[in-house]
Amino acid sequence: MTDPRTPDDDAPPTAGQGTQANPSADAAEPAAQAAREAAEYKDRWLRALAEMENLRRRTEREVADARTYGVTQFARDVVTVADHMERALQALDDEIRATADARVKGLLDGVEITERELMKALEKHGVHKLEPRGQKFDPHRHQAMFEVPDESVPSGTVVQVVQAGYTIGDRVLRPALVGVAKGGPKAAASSSDEAEATAPANDNSQKS
Repeated sequence: MTDPRTPDDDAPPTAGQGTQANPSADAAEPAAQAAREAAEYKDRWLRALAEMENLRRRTEREVADARTYGVTQFARDVVTVADHMERALQALDDEIRATADARVKGLLDGVEITERELMKALEKHGVHKLEPRGQKFDPHRHQAMFEVPDESVPSGTVVQVVQAGYTIGDRVLRPALVGVAKGGPKAAASSSDEAEATAPANDNSQKS
């Protein structure tokens, strides 16, 4: 009898034979790749949005500062003119004004009107005059020139103003030159002063 098997029947299976392809695994790989790319693009998009928002806020802040403080140097020059006008008016006491003729009185009235209009123009552009007399000395806004013995007011109170100070926006354009009282009762500490005084103690207690 002849063997019905052919030589091909005894040959070992070739690669790929005996195993079946997994269509679901092949389809999952492109989907996972697409998901990773989508997540990466989303992260880049969110970062770009955050950078644009920060740029917008920074630009708005710079524009606002330019509008408020762009005239700082000009304002410093103008307040010097206001100082000269104020000194000129203070040099004329009530007696001189009372005995002055009509032309001199008219001149004085014109100078006073000019000074008021100058101050209005400064305030229109955010420049305000400091009125520290009677206030507690503030080293951020005032510059002490001398001390005045005065027991009728709390120590550290501004009792004389040598030269007016000015602010522009939230900044000090020029500190006021003042005389400060000494010898009186100690001035009551404000809430902000108390917070500054207790801050180091709190820090030390936390460290210990």
